[in-house]
Amino acid sequence: MLKKEITEIISASQQAGWVMEPEAKRLLAIAGLEVPRFKWATSMEEALRSAHEIGYPIVGKVVSRNVVHKSDQGGVVLGIDSDKTLESMYRRLSNIENFEGMLVEETVSGVEMILGAKIDYQFGPVILLGMGGTGVEIYKDVVVRMAPLQEKDVISMVRSLRAHQLLEGYRGSEPVDLHKLSRMMKAFSGLVMELEEVIEAIDLNPVMCSSKRCIVADARIMLQKETQGQESKDADR
Repeated sequence: MLKKEITEIISASQQAGWVMEPEAKRLLAIAGLEVPRFKWATSMEEALRSAHEIGYPIVGKVVSRNVVHKSDQGGVVLGIDSDKTLESMYRRLSNIENFEGMLVEETVSGVEMILGAKIDYQFGPVILLGMGGTGVEIYKDVVVRMAPLQEKDVISMVRSLRAHQLLEGYRGSEPVDLHKLSRMMKAFSGLVMELEEVIEAIDLNPVMCSSKRCIVADARIMLQKETQGQESKDADR
Protein backbone atom coordinates (compact mmCIF):
# COMPACT_ATOMS: atom_id res chain seq x y z
CA MET A 1 0.00 0.00 0.00
CA LEU A 2 1.35 3.41 -0.99
CA LYS A 3 2.39 5.76 1.78
CA LYS A 4 0.20 8.81 2.22
CA GLU A 5 3.01 11.22 1.27
CA ILE A 6 3.62 9.41 -2.04
CA THR A 7 -0.08 9.44 -2.88
CA GLU A 8 -0.23 13.17 -2.16
CA ILE A 9 2.76 13.88 -4.41
CA ILE A 10 1.25 11.89 -7.28
CA SER A 11 -2.15 13.55 -6.89
CA ALA A 12 -0.63 17.05 -6.86
CA SER A 13 1.34 16.27 -10.04
CA GLN A 14 -1.49 14.65 -12.02
CA GLN A 15 -2.57 17.79 -13.87
CA ALA A 16 0.97 18.52 -15.08
CA GLY A 17 1.38 14.91 -16.21
CA TRP A 18 4.74 14.45 -14.52
CA VAL A 19 6.41 14.86 -11.14
CA MET A 20 8.88 17.75 -11.04
CA GLU A 21 12.32 16.89 -9.72
CA PRO A 22 12.10 18.28 -6.17
CA GLU A 23 8.93 16.27 -5.53
CA ALA A 24 10.29 13.25 -7.43
CA LYS A 25 13.36 13.28 -5.19
CA ARG A 26 11.16 13.53 -2.10
CA LEU A 27 9.05 10.61 -3.33
CA LEU A 28 12.14 8.47 -3.97
CA ALA A 29 13.55 9.26 -0.53
CA ILE A 30 10.28 8.17 1.08
CA ALA A 31 10.55 4.91 -0.90
CA GLY A 32 14.03 4.24 0.48
CA LEU A 33 16.29 5.44 -2.35
CA GLU A 34 19.18 7.74 -1.49
CA VAL A 35 19.02 11.25 -2.95
CA PRO A 36 21.39 14.23 -2.56
CA ARG A 37 20.75 16.92 0.03
CA PHE A 38 18.64 19.53 -1.72
CA LYS A 39 16.39 22.53 -1.24
CA TRP A 40 13.69 23.91 -3.53
CA ALA A 41 14.44 27.64 -3.41
CA THR A 42 11.78 30.04 -4.65
CA SER A 43 13.76 33.24 -4.09
CA MET A 44 17.35 34.42 -4.44
CA GLU A 45 17.65 34.76 -0.68
CA GLU A 46 16.41 31.22 -0.11
CA ALA A 47 18.81 29.87 -2.75
CA LEU A 48 21.78 31.54 -1.05
CA ARG A 49 20.71 30.31 2.37
CA SER A 50 20.27 26.77 1.01
CA ALA A 51 23.69 26.81 -0.64
CA HIS A 52 25.31 27.81 2.65
CA GLU A 53 23.49 25.00 4.47
CA ILE A 54 24.47 22.37 1.89
CA GLY A 55 27.95 23.73 1.19
CA TYR A 56 29.63 24.78 -2.05
CA PRO A 57 30.11 23.59 -4.72
CA ILE A 58 26.46 22.96 -5.48
CA VAL A 59 24.34 22.09 -8.50
CA GLY A 60 21.55 24.43 -9.59
CA LYS A 61 18.56 23.24 -11.62
CA VAL A 62 15.53 25.05 -12.94
CA VAL A 63 12.14 24.03 -11.55
CA SER A 64 9.37 24.56 -14.12
CA ARG A 65 6.32 22.56 -15.16
CA ASN A 66 7.18 23.48 -18.75
CA VAL A 67 10.68 22.00 -18.64
CA VAL A 68 10.82 18.22 -18.61
CA HIS A 69 14.29 17.92 -20.16
CA LYS A 70 16.28 20.50 -18.20
CA SER A 71 19.65 20.01 -19.90
CA ASP A 72 18.18 20.72 -23.34
CA GLN A 73 17.21 24.20 -22.19
CA GLY A 74 20.32 25.04 -20.20
CA GLY A 75 18.44 24.37 -16.99
CA VAL A 76 21.26 22.52 -15.18
CA VAL A 77 24.34 24.32 -13.82
CA LEU A 78 27.20 22.33 -12.28
CA GLY A 79 30.02 23.51 -10.06
CA ILE A 80 28.44 26.64 -8.58
CA ASP A 81 31.10 27.61 -6.03
CA SER A 82 30.26 31.09 -4.75
CA ASP A 83 27.40 33.44 -3.87
CA LYS A 84 28.24 35.61 -6.88
CA THR A 85 27.99 32.69 -9.31
CA LEU A 86 24.81 31.44 -7.68
CA GLU A 87 23.16 34.86 -7.95
CA SER A 88 24.07 35.06 -11.64
CA MET A 89 22.77 31.56 -12.36
CA TYR A 90 19.56 32.16 -10.42
CA ARG A 91 18.85 35.25 -12.51
CA ARG A 92 19.51 33.33 -15.73
CA LEU A 93 17.33 30.37 -14.78
CA SER A 94 14.53 32.70 -13.68
CA ASN A 95 14.11 33.75 -17.33
CA ILE A 96 13.08 30.21 -18.32
CA GLU A 97 9.37 29.82 -19.07
CA ASN A 98 7.12 29.25 -16.05
CA PHE A 99 10.02 29.46 -13.59
CA GLU A 100 9.01 28.09 -10.20
CA GLY A 101 12.35 28.22 -8.43
CA MET A 102 15.77 26.62 -8.35
CA LEU A 103 16.72 23.22 -7.03
CA VAL A 104 19.87 23.78 -4.95
CA GLU A 105 21.60 20.45 -4.53
CA GLU A 106 24.83 18.97 -3.22
CA THR A 107 27.43 17.85 -5.76
CA VAL A 108 27.83 14.06 -5.93
CA SER A 109 30.33 11.91 -7.82
CA GLY A 110 30.77 8.34 -8.98
CA VAL A 111 30.20 6.10 -11.97
CA GLU A 112 27.23 7.43 -13.92
CA MET A 113 24.45 4.87 -14.34
CA ILE A 114 20.84 4.95 -15.43
CA LEU A 115 17.98 3.22 -13.66
CA GLY A 116 14.61 3.36 -15.31
CA ALA A 117 11.20 1.77 -15.59
CA LYS A 118 8.24 1.74 -17.89
CA ILE A 119 4.89 0.03 -17.95
CA ASP A 120 4.78 -2.29 -20.94
CA TYR A 121 1.25 -2.83 -22.27
CA GLN A 122 1.92 -6.57 -22.56
CA PHE A 123 4.40 -7.47 -19.81
CA GLY A 124 3.66 -4.85 -17.17
CA PRO A 125 6.44 -3.11 -15.21
CA VAL A 126 9.95 -3.56 -16.60
CA ILE A 127 13.19 -2.26 -15.09
CA LEU A 128 16.18 -0.94 -17.04
CA LEU A 129 19.78 -0.68 -15.83
CA GLY A 130 22.60 0.80 -17.86
CA MET A 131 25.64 3.01 -18.04
CA GLY A 132 24.23 6.51 -17.75
CA GLY A 133 24.98 10.16 -18.27
CA THR A 134 24.76 12.12 -21.50
CA GLY A 135 26.22 9.24 -23.51
CA VAL A 136 23.51 6.72 -22.64
CA GLU A 137 21.84 7.04 -26.05
CA ILE A 138 25.18 6.64 -27.84
CA TYR A 139 26.60 3.62 -26.01
CA LYS A 140 23.25 1.90 -25.41
CA ASP A 141 24.78 -0.35 -22.78
CA VAL A 142 21.56 -1.33 -21.02
CA VAL A 143 19.77 -4.44 -19.80
CA VAL A 144 16.08 -4.93 -19.05
CA ARG A 145 14.21 -7.29 -16.71
CA MET A 146 10.60 -7.67 -15.68
CA ALA A 147 9.68 -6.48 -12.19
CA PRO A 148 9.78 -7.38 -9.38
CA LEU A 149 13.55 -7.84 -9.10
CA GLN A 150 15.21 -10.41 -6.90
CA GLU A 151 18.85 -10.40 -5.79
CA LYS A 152 19.77 -12.84 -8.57
CA ASP A 153 18.16 -10.55 -11.15
CA VAL A 154 20.24 -7.59 -10.02
CA ILE A 155 23.47 -9.62 -10.19
CA SER A 156 22.56 -10.87 -13.65
CA MET A 157 21.77 -7.35 -14.87
CA VAL A 158 25.07 -5.93 -13.62
CA ARG A 159 27.10 -8.76 -15.17
CA SER A 160 25.24 -8.38 -18.47
CA LEU A 161 26.47 -4.81 -18.95
CA ARG A 162 29.36 -4.57 -21.42
CA ALA A 163 31.03 -2.04 -19.12
CA HIS A 164 30.49 -4.06 -15.93
CA GLN A 165 34.24 -3.97 -15.22
CA LEU A 166 33.92 -0.26 -14.48
CA LEU A 167 31.65 -1.19 -11.58
CA GLU A 168 33.90 -3.94 -10.26
CA GLY A 169 37.08 -1.84 -10.12
CA TYR A 170 38.95 -1.29 -13.38
CA ARG A 171 42.72 -0.67 -13.45
CA GLY A 172 42.99 0.16 -9.79
CA SER A 173 39.81 2.22 -9.48
CA GLU A 174 37.61 1.64 -6.45
CA PRO A 175 34.75 -0.78 -7.15
CA VAL A 176 31.16 0.36 -6.82
CA ASP A 177 29.36 -0.82 -3.70
CA LEU A 178 27.22 -3.43 -5.44
CA HIS A 179 25.31 -4.11 -2.23
CA LYS A 180 24.07 -0.51 -2.18
CA LEU A 181 23.27 -0.67 -5.90
CA SER A 182 21.34 -3.89 -5.37
CA ARG A 183 19.42 -2.44 -2.43
CA MET A 184 18.51 0.63 -4.50
CA MET A 185 17.37 -1.45 -7.46
CA LYS A 186 15.16 -3.67 -5.32
CA ALA A 187 13.62 -0.67 -3.56
CA PHE A 188 13.06 0.95 -6.96
CA SER A 189 11.47 -2.24 -8.31
CA GLY A 190 9.09 -2.35 -5.35
CA LEU A 191 8.13 1.30 -5.86
CA VAL A 192 7.45 0.72 -9.56
CA MET A 193 5.19 -2.22 -8.73
CA GLU A 194 3.22 -0.03 -6.32
CA LEU A 195 2.93 2.81 -8.86
CA GLU A 196 2.06 0.57 -11.80
CA GLU A 197 -1.46 2.00 -12.17
CA VAL A 198 -0.40 5.65 -12.22
CA ILE A 199 3.00 5.95 -13.90
CA GLU A 200 4.03 5.76 -17.52
CA ALA A 201 7.79 5.77 -16.95
CA ILE A 202 10.51 6.70 -14.46
CA ASP A 203 13.95 7.89 -15.51
CA LEU A 204 16.76 8.15 -12.95
CA ASN A 205 19.76 9.46 -14.89
CA PRO A 206 22.36 9.71 -13.69
CA VAL A 207 22.51 7.52 -10.63
CA MET A 208 25.99 8.13 -9.19
CA CYS A 209 27.57 4.99 -7.75
CA SER A 210 30.85 4.82 -5.84
CA SER A 211 32.49 2.66 -3.20
CA LYS A 212 30.58 4.59 -0.52
CA ARG A 213 27.11 5.29 -1.87
CA CYS A 214 24.64 4.91 -4.73
CA ILE A 215 22.61 8.09 -5.11
CA VAL A 216 19.98 9.45 -7.51
CA ALA A 217 21.38 12.65 -9.02
CA ASP A 218 18.47 13.35 -11.37
CA ALA A 219 14.92 12.02 -11.51
CA ARG A 220 11.88 12.31 -13.74
CA ILE A 221 8.54 10.54 -13.20
CA MET A 222 6.01 10.59 -16.05
CA LEU A 223 2.39 9.87 -15.14
CA GLN A 224 -0.36 8.19 -17.06
CA LYS A 225 -3.04 10.51 -18.36
CA GLU A 226 -6.13 10.52 -16.18
CA THR A 227 -8.29 9.77 -19.20
CA GLN A 228 -6.23 6.69 -19.98
CA GLY A 229 -6.62 5.45 -16.44
CA GLN A 230 -10.36 6.03 -16.59
CA GLU A 231 -10.68 4.21 -19.91
CA SER A 232 -8.90 1.20 -18.44
CA LYS A 233 -11.26 1.15 -15.48
CA ASP A 234 -14.27 1.44 -17.78
CA ALA A 235 -13.00 -1.42 -19.94
CA ASP A 236 -12.70 -3.68 -16.89
CA ARG A 237 -16.33 -3.16 -15.94
